[in-house]
Amino acid sequence: MSAGRILLIDDEADMRLSTAQALDLEGFQVEDVADAQSALDRVGFGFAGVVITDIRMPGMDGMTLMRRIRDIDADIPVILVTGHGDIQLAVRAMREGAYDFVEKPFDGQQLAEIAARAMGYRRVVLENRVLRAAAGQVDDLETRLVGRSNVMIDLRRRLRTIGPTEADVLIEGETGTGKEVVARALHDLSPRAGKPFIAIDCASLPASLIESELFGHEAGAFPGALRPRYGKFEHARGGTILLDEIGSMPLDVQGKLLRVVQDRVISPLGSNEDRVLDVRFIATSRQPLADEVARGRFRADLLYRLNVVTLNVPPLSARREDIQLLFIKLVQEAAARHRRPAVAVPPNLLAEIVERPWPGNVRELRNAADRHALGIALQPAEDRSPDQMRLAHRVAMFERDVIVATLAAHGGRLKPVYESLGLSRKSLYEKMQKYRIDKTHYVDGDP
Repeated sequence: MSAGRILLIDDEADMRLSTAQALDLEGFQVEDVADAQSALDRVGFGFAGVVITDIRMPGMDGMTLMRRIRDIDADIPVILVTGHGDIQLAVRAMREGAYDFVEKPFDGQQLAEIAARAMGYRRVVLENRVLRAAAGQVDDLETRLVGRSNVMIDLRRRLRTIGPTEADVLIEGETGTGKEVVARALHDLSPRAGKPFIAIDCASLPASLIESELFGHEAGAFPGALRPRYGKFEHARGGTILLDEIGSMPLDVQGKLLRVVQDRVISPLGSNEDRVLDVRFIATSRQPLADEVARGRFRADLLYRLNVVTLNVPPLSARREDIQLLFIKLVQEAAARHRRPAVAVPPNLLAEIVERPWPGNVRELRNAADRHALGIALQPAEDRSPDQMRLAHRVAMFERDVIVATLAAHGGRLKPVYESLGLSRKSLYEKMQKYRIDKTHYVDGDP
């Protein structure tokens, strides 16, 4: 029986090979890569294993990799391999959440023992998540896509249904709504979860090299192509390709992409041979692609190939009842990320938060949460025009928001709510009935 899965990262080939062999002899299933970005492509929220990484590497170093992994899932154990001069750095990394570190030169048995402890910890974390989900508490997906509004409940339901399939998916939604989070969740729910997740920002690909970047090229395919090169599509073998903001892709490249999506084959530049591509495609767009087709900026046949399933990620304006709970969670995450003590969110701030328009959606809300966690006051919101609503409605809206904010601040417990608001229990019940406020939406865990 395998002792568990290990993702090993080291840019030194000899060290990587010898370490992988030592761990393999101890019964671990080891996948080794030479750079941090390749490791990130293989790590998702539900990653069932342990990461072992060297600290000193070109490009993204081990410390940065650890922080990026903790952003994906803070409970993935990361073990750092350090040189003699890196001990202070490793100790600092432990304070930032590293599971452990081992100093070079190390004994393979010592590293295996640390990895086994880390693997045991990871198994417990994953088992507890399953148990919490079975008990009706918050599961992995709700941790990543926070919200108890109907639109978010429906989005998570569809993700659980679509994720395990091979269907290509188009994700549409405004900037900052979390389209890439949804794409990652689809990958992690699929049988491809252990394979690469390659995100391609279509808007930033250089126009002159876009085909080479995606499909690869043979030596001599164009001036400067001195050696053959795999494209990003081939790097995703067995995994998922995210085409982020696909609407910005040039029309001529869209035509070539159509064949790839349709036939699952690619032809590198300068080659006459087709290569079979085993991947799942997920595409995102901030603009409805049907509108882009109508304007002549996107190919209709490519749209029909990509949108086997279309998911719409709602903006915050469509799920205002989620804003307060989401802000509280983002503040907690920001405090942990910046190594600050827990920060309270007062009811009056929550009431103000829900009134703001948030055109930047979750991304903008996260920035506000970061500022609050760092003790920086939120920027003043623009005043509403006086004729936007009648006074009676504005007063009622304010009263409802204060009650909701106070419920959220106290985790749905009624006694501290009516005491802090100076209401009787009966008055609070009547107002909750009047405004159709369900306290279970604000209790810790699922209602």
